Amino acid sequence: MHMFQSSWNDFSDFEKIFVRIKNTISEYVMQHWKEDFMFGYQFLNGCNPVVIRKCTKLPDKFPVTHEMVSVSLERDLTLEEEIQAGNIYIVDYEVLDGITPNSTDPCTLQYVEAPICLLYKTAKNKIMPIAIQLGQTPGEDNPIFLPTDGQYDWLLAKIWVRSADFQHHQTITHLLKTHLMTEVFAVAMYRQLPAVHPVYKLLIPHIRFTIAINTKAREQLICECGIFDKANATGGGGHVQLVQRAVKTLTFRSMCFPDAIKARGVEKKEDLPTYFYRDDGYLVWEATMGFVSDVVNIYYKSDEAVQGDEEIQAFIKDVCSFGMQDFDHCEFPKSLKTRTELIEYLTVVVFTASAQHAAVNFGQYDWCSWIPNAPSTMRKAPPKEKGLADVNLIIREPP
Repeated sequence: MHMFQSSWNDFSDFEKIFVRIKNTISEYVMQHWKEDFMFGYQFLNGCNPVVIRKCTKLPDKFPVTHEMVSVSLERDLTLEEEIQAGNIYIVDYEVLDGITPNSTDPCTLQYVEAPICLLYKTAKNKIMPIAIQLGQTPGEDNPIFLPTDGQYDWLLAKIWVRSADFQHHQTITHLLKTHLMTEVFAVAMYRQLPAVHPVYKLLIPHIRFTIAINTKAREQLICECGIFDKANATGGGGHVQLVQRAVKTLTFRSMCFPDAIKARGVEKKEDLPTYFYRDDGYLVWEATMGFVSDVVNIYYKSDEAVQGDEEIQAFIKDVCSFGMQDFDHCEFPKSLKTRTELIEYLTVVVFTASAQHAAVNFGQYDWCSWIPNAPSTMRKAPPKEKGLADVNLIIREPP
């Protein structure tokens, strides 16, 4: 940890700590993290494979023109024609806009940005970045960075996106949408379902340690002066703001894996044939739903049996009224009327606690241990013009 107290001189300096923790994937990341292919691939199968979406229309706040990106396009189509053909994707970290950056150490300024990144599916089905804007408001002081810019201008823009992705992943995708949501289900289960209830027995293997690990996180990770405060640009309260914002767009349907995939327009395998998070997720979702269905149909012989189970109905209501605080937007049901509804609901609980958490948690060493690929904090303001970036600007501590 003493190595983190001062800046280094070159990317190779990170190998001083990396040599002790590398594995096959992380070593590959170390060797290829600067490449556009590796940058794009992570939106599909990295730690945070839940933000890429089909671009059907360029937002006004991101004024990319065909002239800017024509050199990156491969099909003799205009940018608009590529969009209509379904070859353009977008990642927008708008949720980070205005989040208070970490100021727990008054001697070290830290920065949080909300970049937008345009991605292109090549003729060989690779996802490549073709334009990056580091802030949400277009203007002369917020240029659109392109692969045709200087080597370090483009690299720095990608690093800003990777840092934003790190914040989004840790706080929203991982903390909120797996740990905290699973705790909502766990608390309601312990309150409302006796240990002899078949649904309790179905759920307990998946959520038995949730409250314990979340308590540990509150004591050491996201607490005041915890690891978030010491190492993350969104520490010192920004992570709390992020959770509060993200909850406002969290719905029950967004917790259903197939619905979440379809909402981003990335459900078709022929459109994105290398989206393994989606493909494996579908298989695990169907397997989980099949198992849950078998269990439910053993104990509930009719829809009326579900309606008449006061303990199950209390469990469902507890999640909505206490866990989700009766937020109108969340659309969590307050009661269930059919076995089909119960099967889907319990599949969400099991899938969130197991498969979804595994997908966004277990790869952290692989993708984030090589620090330049996933910077937890940025200590200089984002560039407001092109042509200024070099290795020293990127690596060295600001004076």
